[in-house]
Amino acid sequence: MTDVQQERRPETPAEADGTTGLFTTLGKQLKLFRERKGLTQKEFGALMGYGPDAISAMERGVRVAQPDMLLKADEVLDAGGVLTAAIPELREAMKRARTRHPEWYRSYAGLEAQAVSLYDYSTMGVLGLLQTEDYSRAVFTQRHPPLDEGTIEKRVADRLSRQQIFEQWPPPEFSFVMEQAVLERPIGGPDVHRGQLKQLLRIGRMRNVQVQVMPTGRHEHPSLGGAFTLLTPKGREQVGYMENQGYPRLLTDREEVRVLAARYGIIRAQALNPHESLDLIEKMLEER
Repeated sequence: MTDVQQERRPETPAEADGTTGLFTTLGKQLKLFRERKGLTQKEFGALMGYGPDAISAMERGVRVAQPDMLLKADEVLDAGGVLTAAIPELREAMKRARTRHPEWYRSYAGLEAQAVSLYDYSTMGVLGLLQTEDYSRAVFTQRHPPLDEGTIEKRVADRLSRQQIFEQWPPPEFSFVMEQAVLERPIGGPDVHRGQLKQLLRIGRMRNVQVQVMPTGRHEHPSLGGAFTLLTPKGREQVGYMENQGYPRLLTDREEVRVLAARYGIIRAQALNPHESLDLIEKMLEER
């Protein structure tokens, strides 16, 4: 893609509007105060209710530290109000971040951010909302035709920023069903694969999340037509979303959405239940 083409159709305006710069600066401040306090990422994460990977992502600016987290971090790290003072600007940046996605994706991304429920059936790879940073980077690095490094990093940051939905209160209701082959495909190599399986276990144990696996050995299958997502934005009717080879489709017709919802119900019924699914993921992790 030429420079002219990139100017005509920027994938994400995060750098232009300063959003990326703010997140990066906040991350550096968090790291500075943490190290001054003498805490490791694991120790700080334990105090804040986050894992070390999440803290690392925040400090590098690829994941956004939520306002409530900054309030608590300011106290824990004795930051003297420096982190708290950034909250108003952070809230504005988070609003701008909703338009960071490509034009064709923005309608769905906006609805996703407002979702009170989200159900997804995945067939080829782990859904973006569930991906680790390393898995996401591997996905975009393997994209063909190839993406330049700057675009890869922007898209990874955008993808991870969507995962803030798991930190909302009240929490949305999530159901994720994925084909067993998705779990067996080692995108990014063994280490990345193990990290992704651990991520699925962590998210799958949340009280508002159900993760289910569709076994490859099933003799019948209600949805060989591909992956899709159902989401219900707050105060609005349920919609459907599907994407094939980069061509998206947002479904708002009630009958089309009803058919997808019925199909998803059958998929959930035929998949392993959540406890069996997490046991399978744990077993796969032990074998690697």
